[in-house]
Amino acid sequence: MTYMLLIYQTEGAQSGMSESERGEYLAKWGASDSEARAKTTVLDGAPFDDVASATTVPLSGGKAVMSDGPFAETKEQLGGFYMIDAKHLDEATAMAAMMPPLERGGAVEVRPVLEM
Repeated sequence: MTYMLLIYQTEGAQSGMSESERGEYLAKWGASDSEARAKTTVLDGAPFDDVASATTVPLSGGKAVMSDGPFAETKEQLGGFYMIDAKHLDEATAMAAMMPPLERGGAVEVRPVLEM
């Protein structure tokens, strides 16, 4: 089954890190990514640019209206994703549980992708 792992973290959380802390954090990401790819099939994945670069497109009066930034005003922002092919939910949540943002108060949402 295909699962989308949506990675949420506090915007700018890495900006307060020292150079060595940032290096350790990126090394954890590298190790987490390598372990995930060894244990399951990663179909795709990428980090997102800062939330300030986002554009939201809602409808207003039946017309699409663009606004800068994310729609939701929350502490955590969507920072990236993985799309994986896992045998079952336990395998997908095990991959989510090893992601470094969890150690810094982030969260990973695991959602099945419906086949169309």
